[in-house]
Amino acid sequence: MSVQVWTWILVGVTFALYFGIAIWARAGSTKEFYVAGGGVSPLANGMATAADWMSAASFISMAGIISFTGYDGSVYLMGWTGGYVLLALLLAPYLRKFGKFTVPDFIGDRYYSNVARTVAVICALIVSFTYVAGQMRGVGVVFSQFLQVDITFGVIIGMAVVLIFAFLGGMKGITYTQVAQYCVLIFAFMVPAFFISIQMTGNVIPQLGMGGTVEDGTYLLDKLDQLHTQLGFKEYTDGTKSTWDVFAITLALMVGTAGLPHVIVRFFTVPKVKDARKSAGYALLLIAILYTTAPAIAVFARTNLIETVSETKYADVPDWFKNWEDTGLIAWSDKNGDGKIQYVAGGAIEGKKPVYTEERGDYGERLISNANANANELYVDRDIMVLANPEIAKLPNWVIALVAAGGLAAALSTAAGLLLVISTSISHDLIKKQIKPDISDKGELMWARIAIVGAVIIAGYFGINPPGFVAAVVALAFGLAAASFFPAIILGIFDKRMNKEGAIAGMVVGITLMLFYMMKFKLGFFGGGTEADWWFGTSPEGFGTIAMLVNVVISLVVSRATAAPPQYVQEIVENIRIPSGAGEAQSH
Repeated sequence: MSVQVWTWILVGVTFALYFGIAIWARAGSTKEFYVAGGGVSPLANGMATAADWMSAASFISMAGIISFTGYDGSVYLMGWTGGYVLLALLLAPYLRKFGKFTVPDFIGDRYYSNVARTVAVICALIVSFTYVAGQMRGVGVVFSQFLQVDITFGVIIGMAVVLIFAFLGGMKGITYTQVAQYCVLIFAFMVPAFFISIQMTGNVIPQLGMGGTVEDGTYLLDKLDQLHTQLGFKEYTDGTKSTWDVFAITLALMVGTAGLPHVIVRFFTVPKVKDARKSAGYALLLIAILYTTAPAIAVFARTNLIETVSETKYADVPDWFKNWEDTGLIAWSDKNGDGKIQYVAGGAIEGKKPVYTEERGDYGERLISNANANANELYVDRDIMVLANPEIAKLPNWVIALVAAGGLAAALSTAAGLLLVISTSISHDLIKKQIKPDISDKGELMWARIAIVGAVIIAGYFGINPPGFVAAVVALAFGLAAASFFPAIILGIFDKRMNKEGAIAGMVVGITLMLFYMMKFKLGFFGGGTEADWWFGTSPEGFGTIAMLVNVVISLVVSRATAAPPQYVQEIVENIRIPSGAGEAQSH
């Protein structure tokens, strides 16, 4: 069977499973909608957390960015993995004991202020929409290639799917759907890795295969370094980023993780604080399977890509190359007229939509913008590396289709979690807690579902008009979370003297600073700027660290210059830091 037939079968089966779970787990109360009734087992919650955590950025884009940047790409591995450890050990048990299932709810009660709650809601919406833009782009990429539909239509299909199981089941439906999605995405990620590792190194374990030898006895990483230097690239195992920027990006990703509202809410879906700790441990083990495999897939994909296309005549390129050209995610421009693909170091050319040429009778070369004087003739979008890898390695069609199903599972599971955060921020933290405190349970549930519909529409727009490749967009979301939430949460737990004035000032300044830097250097607003203009040599992905530090300083200074929080708040802070005898978290 063809790849497309296999893809329709596997995607159809997995989607039917997700819909069946959503109908079975239909939420009938706000507690089920927000925290799955608080009765999920630690193992199931660990699997759901892992699926929630491993987004399209982890599945589709992380190995892609590592395959292009080599050593520099390790910041994503270190930051995202370290961040989960930080969240699990430093924050989750305390927040779970506090008993508030949304970050704005925690901030509103801890800082005894609806102004603080509103600021937190705005921050949650900004972070979640930035993050969900990356997921929807991932959905569009997968659908456009494997189901042969327009990328816009692909995003719309993804929106409809997410809407159904988020709208019906809320956190209850999403949790059990994510258990299934974890199984799908991890199977889809590992099977091609096993195949390609055996194919290239004879070792079935990809992590060992990456450090193994190829047919001529050369170590695979040494071979990739040689291929890189021959083409004018820097050695794959050598980094180009400054030590400071590596540190800044890693820390921003770590503390951003600890401030992500859609991950934090997971620790409220289990019955006890002890179960929250257990589920965090399970999730870390399940996440590690993918995260330790991603660098190996990056190495395999990069090696295969260079050997397949470099110096190859365009007329002789494999079918996978021309298939991906039709999506505009890979492009070639014959600058020197020799008919061969020159893939060398130099500024990337930009792939555009293919244009049919009558005289050639096919789509021919892609429209290229910025085809400058350097010799590089190839543009490859980083987001296709994991998806195209099985095709490049000539694996069976069912494996290629499996990767498509896995990519969709990863993107949709995280998108669902983010959309739930958006809906709870509006229905619970804005309407229930501030605008209409006497609203009924049924009315609150209705507003939560209305908010999800609105959020899906906005998320779809971002998916159709994305601001960059998936990992970059997601990294910015982590920077925004680091700049806004992390200091307010960590100081709220460990500093009794932290008051509402300090927290509000810190969050407002932190997220404003991060948004300004992101818009200036990533989106070209406020006059734009180049790498040479970066403040303190810090990339936009790493600037969350500086914005977070500014937030902490302002929070501490303002809190010390204003009145101390009420005594009952200080007693709450003392109480949530006592782990023994925590038992059931108070239900609110």
